[in-house]
Amino acid sequence: MIDLKKEVQYLKGVGPARAMLLNKLGIYTLEDLITYYPRGYEDRGKVCKIAELKEGEDALIEAFAVSKINEHVIRKNMAIYKLVVRDDTGTCVMTWFNQGYLKNKFVQGRAYKFYGRVSKQYGKFEMNSPIFEEAEMSKNTGKIIPIYPSTYNLTQNVIRQIIENGLKMVNMSKLQETLPEYLLNEYKLLDINSAINEIHFPKDFKEFEDARKRLVFEELLTMQLALLQLKNKYAKQDGIQFSKNVKMSDVINDLPFKLTKAQLKVLEEIDNDMESPMAMNRLLQGDVGSRKNHSLNNSIV
Repeated sequence: MIDLKKEVQYLKGVGPARAMLLNKLGIYTLEDLITYYPRGYEDRGKVCKIAELKEGEDALIEAFAVSKINEHVIRKNMAIYKLVVRDDTGTCVMTWFNQGYLKNKFVQGRAYKFYGRVSKQYGKFEMNSPIFEEAEMSKNTGKIIPIYPSTYNLTQNVIRQIIENGLKMVNMSKLQETLPEYLLNEYKLLDINSAINEIHFPKDFKEFEDARKRLVFEELLTMQLALLQLKNKYAKQDGIQFSKNVKMSDVINDLPFKLTKAQLKVLEEIDNDMESPMAMNRLLQGDVGSRKNHSLNNSIV
């Protein structure tokens, strides 16, 4: 059986330095890692033609490098790197800032995939700091990509790779199912292993919705069972039992204002509860301006 309490430091691709960064995100164990769900997703699966690009939108294109990287040094510690790419419908300029390692990254005539925000300068399409990889690769493009809450010096690529490594470990032994089979069948829920894998790396948004449905169902069920257990616990405790001879009407009649029917009904329920030997558990609720906080504080004092 997989050890979900295994410290994240000892997982593949982590180590002490990255473990400290993961700890800042609340990730200390393998269990924390695989339940660190994405905050959103980017659909990098649909390839667009350059002629179909729209300014201000994120898009994925597949195009050939038609130039070498052009380096333009603006000032010390500031350089711009541009690459012209083309498909059968047009050209697009890729722009990066202070990415000197890119100078020898692209080969003229070779096809690459680029994903980024589209802009238009002087009638030409551009992408600033696009994600890229060779056309035959599908590590960071060509599919739905999870986006995680992150921290400084811990990139999305690193987080994804570490989570992928963690899931591979889990998949070797499989997680123990936490819901009974009749619930899985009745509500058409995924098993826990499928749900955990597909919430991180869904093949399509249908898989994501199915995974989310399973995990949300379990979370709500757990919360409801915990509340029920708490309610049963308090129901067995003795409360302060008031005398039935005390008439609340005597207090109500002395009030300088008239209570509404809803207020009278609530007071009657409270009166019955206070005459019961069981502990009362109530939430004070009122409209804005009803001075409910003041009333609650007075009742506590």
